[in-house]
Amino acid sequence: MPYIFLLSVLLCGLVPFASAQAADAASALSGGDSAWILVSTVLVTLMLLPGVILFYSGMIRKKNALSISVQTMTGGAILSILWVVCGYSLIFTPGTPFIGGLSKVMLQHVSVTSVLDSVPNIPEVLFCVFELSFAAITPVLVLGACAERMKFSTAMWFTPAWSLLIYMPIGHMTWGPGGLFGTMGAMDFAGGLVVHITSGFSSLVTASVVGRRKDDGITSLAPHNLILTLSGGCLLWVGWFGFNGGSALGANASAAMAILNTQIAACAALCSWLVVEWKMYGKPSVLGAISGAIAGLVAITPGCGFVTPAGALIIGALGGVACLWAVNWPKHRFHFDDALDVWAIHGVGGVLGAILTGVFAASSVAGEGKGGVLEGNWKQLLVQIEVTVFVAVFTIVMTLIILTILKKTVGLCASEKQQLIGLDLTEHGEALR
Repeated sequence: MPYIFLLSVLLCGLVPFASAQAADAASALSGGDSAWILVSTVLVTLMLLPGVILFYSGMIRKKNALSISVQTMTGGAILSILWVVCGYSLIFTPGTPFIGGLSKVMLQHVSVTSVLDSVPNIPEVLFCVFELSFAAITPVLVLGACAERMKFSTAMWFTPAWSLLIYMPIGHMTWGPGGLFGTMGAMDFAGGLVVHITSGFSSLVTASVVGRRKDDGITSLAPHNLILTLSGGCLLWVGWFGFNGGSALGANASAAMAILNTQIAACAALCSWLVVEWKMYGKPSVLGAISGAIAGLVAITPGCGFVTPAGALIIGALGGVACLWAVNWPKHRFHFDDALDVWAIHGVGGVLGAILTGVFAASSVAGEGKGGVLEGNWKQLLVQIEVTVFVAVFTIVMTLIILTILKKTVGLCASEKQQLIGLDLTEHGEALR
């Protein structure tokens, strides 16, 4: 009896203590912040479904439009499952400086009541699904580089392997607890390193390894429907407000500044691209206009929450010109077939944005001690250059490893006959009429 009495007293003391802890966690949650991240998650998901699908399918030939669409949609589905299985845990749990741990495999310990210490204002399950939307879109961007010739089966092996070996390590190093880049003080507000440099440089390698399309030089490779591309590009533009603004992880001034900078950079890049294109070719093009806007959106992503609007204007304008150069000169000089110019837009734009973040970061926006070169913080520029080079080299090496394994096992490309007929019919038994 005395033991029962003592146990009951102990439990009575612990229950209020546990309830108090739960109440404290609940009181830190913000309904407004949660609502904004819910909206941002939907906006980023719209970038993939249907944004990337429309953007990509319109830029290639009609006979392959369904192929790239189903690769994008199915790839996104597989990557979402992988995120639940291990992706979230490998990025956002403590581990090594290079990769996270396995404590939240299958999202164990992630519930409607759990909250991260680093993001106490929103439920952890909401943070998880917001980050899922990033993880689902990034690997499928690379498929644009090898569009019209990579087999569907190969693409479905490539995207999860790419996520495991490239996206997750870089994601942990940049955003995860104890990650290498975070401890170095690197600045990447919404994914310049994690999303754009990785997908861009992987696309350069992939396009080079898989080779040119078999009917290149035989038939026209011109886009079959620019209205689809324009519609998809505009969806990407609007979705980018959730991509960048949502990365503030709250409905706050940082999110507002990120959205303002996102719009300014996109508009500046669109205009700079068209001006130069008009001067070079005598006509401004629809494809050039939307490509310029995307280039500006890519370039401002790493610094959108760290720079002033004036800095965003300069970054966007430079991004438009740099990406236009990358679309036109290296591709033709070195004869690699990046079908949808993923490297030129995401790779070049991502590198430019990551480095210029170190130039234009302002302590009035980014916080104390985070000023860029214009404020006398040269160390920040050096850190940005170091991590940019590391990400690019790491991505190139890992992509080569993935492609080498796939080439020796399942093969990379459809046959010449299949490519001439079109992957829609030969791989999926369907075609646009």
